[in-house]
Amino acid sequence: MKALMGLLLLFVSGTVLAGDAIYTGFFSNKALDGYDTVAYFTEGKPVKGDSAYITEYKGADWYFSSKQNRELFVKNPDKYTPQYGGFCAWAVAAKNDRAPGDPLQWTIVKDSDNTPKLYLNYDKKIKQRWEQDISGFITMGDKNWPALLVN
Repeated sequence: MKALMGLLLLFVSGTVLAGDAIYTGFFSNKALDGYDTVAYFTEGKPVKGDSAYITEYKGADWYFSSKQNRELFVKNPDKYTPQYGGFCAWAVAAKNDRAPGDPLQWTIVKDSDNTPKLYLNYDKKIKQRWEQDISGFITMGDKNWPALLVN
């Protein structure tokens, strides 16, 4: 029975992930597992959001550590939304697939316009792979991501 439930969960989970623009996990609607996406840019570290400061964007609930951070996000959500919707950047690039992004395994990279972008990775080991060729993985990820949005 456990094996059957595991297979069912795997099938349903893959179906739920297909086409989602923002990674929220299987049993939650929280983007970045409730971490404040603006804080990565303003404080240079992950900061847990507070349930008093929430907004909805692209079907996900975004939590913030302050009213000011929530207002910054609402004014320009694309500036603060993690690339590839918070899915693992390495998986999107190297495997042309989706995997959960861990808000504690993150990198901010400036693009060609000197605009900082937030990328998440699955875990510490995958982040180390990502760090071996960040610019190459971003090039591949940017190419792969649009098709992953519709599949």
